[in-house]
Amino acid sequence: MLLCSVLLHEFNTSIVAYTSYADTKTIRGHYVIYWELLIKDQENSPSHQVLDMCCLVMEESMNSVYRQGRVAENSIGPLEIRVVKNGTFEDLMDLSISRGASINQYKVPRCVNLTSILQMLDARVVSVHFSPAAPHWTPAGRS
Repeated sequence: MLLCSVLLHEFNTSIVAYTSYADTKTIRGHYVIYWELLIKDQENSPSHQVLDMCCLVMEESMNSVYRQGRVAENSIGPLEIRVVKNGTFEDLMDLSISRGASINQYKVPRCVNLTSILQMLDARVVSVHFSPAAPHWTPAGRS
């Protein structure tokens, strides 16, 4: 995620909050990352291609087992980033607190799987991005 932050910094954009979801309902399940972005200069906002590239950058940073599943075994689909509207993660906190979470103890969940939370996040998606290529992977012992 750090390399994505550096890439987004060129566009005066930062990741405000994020969470993830392991989508196993699609053929070739894949990881979905929800991002809320702070774009300080709308005229210089990151393009669709830049956000697609963030998907690949994140995949390149995954461990060898993930990359093997993605490249050699073709068992994992391309990583997906869903950018959500500003205020989405504040709404997520409000939803969690309304269901009994302590406001003093609340942290954005790094992984979600509750249908109600996924529906809320998906209802606020403003753009969807996929990795444009497979990450680099080499079998162990080969260069």
